[in-house]
Amino acid sequence: MSNATNPLATSRIAVLGYGSQGRAHALNLRDSGLDVVVGLRPNGPTWHKAVADGFKVAEPAEAVKGADLVAVLTPDMVQPTLYKEAIEPNIKPGAALLFAHGFNVHFGQIKPRADIDVILVAPKGPGALVRSEYERGRGVPCIWAVHQDVSGHAEAKTKGYADGIGGGRAMIIQTDFKEETETDLFGEQAVLCGGASELVLKGFETLVEAGYQPEIAYYEVMHELKLIVDLFYEGGLAKMLQFVSETAQYGDYVSGPRVVDAGTKARMKEVLTDIQDGTFARNWIAEYQAGLPNYKRLKQADLEHPIERVGAALRARMPWLQPTAPKPAAAPLKKAG
Repeated sequence: MSNATNPLATSRIAVLGYGSQGRAHALNLRDSGLDVVVGLRPNGPTWHKAVADGFKVAEPAEAVKGADLVAVLTPDMVQPTLYKEAIEPNIKPGAALLFAHGFNVHFGQIKPRADIDVILVAPKGPGALVRSEYERGRGVPCIWAVHQDVSGHAEAKTKGYADGIGGGRAMIIQTDFKEETETDLFGEQAVLCGGASELVLKGFETLVEAGYQPEIAYYEVMHELKLIVDLFYEGGLAKMLQFVSETAQYGDYVSGPRVVDAGTKARMKEVLTDIQDGTFARNWIAEYQAGLPNYKRLKQADLEHPIERVGAALRARMPWLQPTAPKPAAAPLKKAG
């Protein structure tokens, strides 16, 4: 869709937040010929970054005033206060309020005014990829949804925004706030973050407790995981099976279901139920409001796990992982035993 035919061609877009996604969205929208103002707290590091990138930057309340579309791209837990203080009093009737994740609307932490459109566009990739693919003339697929259509043009606005960040060059898939929120949370908890990290930790512990060197265990259960995930990402199960040995394939078929079995799936269903009935959201909101005591404790436990100490030493010897100049040589690793 060209700028001339984009329904947002004559609109002012306020992007609130300038993190990974916020910066990528703002740059892509501007490069698509759209009018963008960035809303940020004054004089913070992201404020100066946005100014350096050439944007008009204002405090959130000022950015919202007069905007035809307000994109909320800040962390989930700060959005309700941002809405109450900066958006609700200032967004004009008939404007669109856009989210990249439906958490706060779906779980009732934000109750949007009845006189505005409420929409969602969620790229299926991190901000850096959203930007780099756009710069290559391509795009990252997006999912989109309309929660509230007051203007009668909410769908067109949603698709116009998706096109503006490059999603239309790839693929856009319709969803709703419920489906996007619940599947996103489930994927993070059961597979991508919670499931994968626990599988790695338990595999590491199993090998070390059996007497194998921690360094060898690290390579087998964490380091090499990237190789398999990349194959999944590029070509699904078929490509993974094509590029691993027959021995690995046979082990997959006979041992995978022993580790991740019907009991695992039943517990995944419990996780999904907690998401669907709001238990997870209530617990997370209460945890945040209490100052994150359990979150901090659990995070520190992960950071202090032996796999992190071993991994840090091994990664220091992998110069291809270092984004900056080479560091001084690490001390020799001692063989376990």
